[in-house]
Amino acid sequence: MTISVTPLYAALLAFLYIFLSLRVALVRRKERISLGDADDPALRARIRVHANFAEYAPFGLLLLLLVEVQDGHTVLLHVIGLILFVGRAGHAWGLSQHPQSIPLRSSGMVLTFTSMSIAALANLWLSLF
Repeated sequence: MTISVTPLYAALLAFLYIFLSLRVALVRRKERISLGDADDPALRARIRVHANFAEYAPFGLLLLLLVEVQDGHTVLLHVIGLILFVGRAGHAWGLSQHPQSIPLRSSGMVLTFTSMSIAALANLWLSLF
C-alpha cells in the first residue's frame, strides 16, 4: 500500500504551521517576551491563532490518513484534504485580522468540521463494510 495523498496535505499544513509559528516568534523577539504573553494583546492573538491550528490540524490529518490506509477513494481523500487545508487557512486568516473577520473565521471552522465529519463518516463506512 502506498500512502501518497495524506503526505501532500500534511506538507501543506506543515508550511502553514511554520508560518503561524514564525508570526509568534517575531512578536516574541520584537517585544523580548520569552514565555507567556506578558499581557501583550498582539502576541496573545498570534498565540491563539497558532494554538487553534495545532488543536485541529493534527486530528484532521489523522482522520485523513485512516481513510487512506483503508483504501478510501483518491478523489474522496483530496476532497477531505483540500477542505481541511482551506478551512484551517481561512480560520487562521480570519482570526488574525484586526478586527477579526467573523465570516472568514466561521467559514474556516465550518470547513474544518466538514472535512473531519466526512473523514469520520468515511472511516466508519470503510471499517464496517
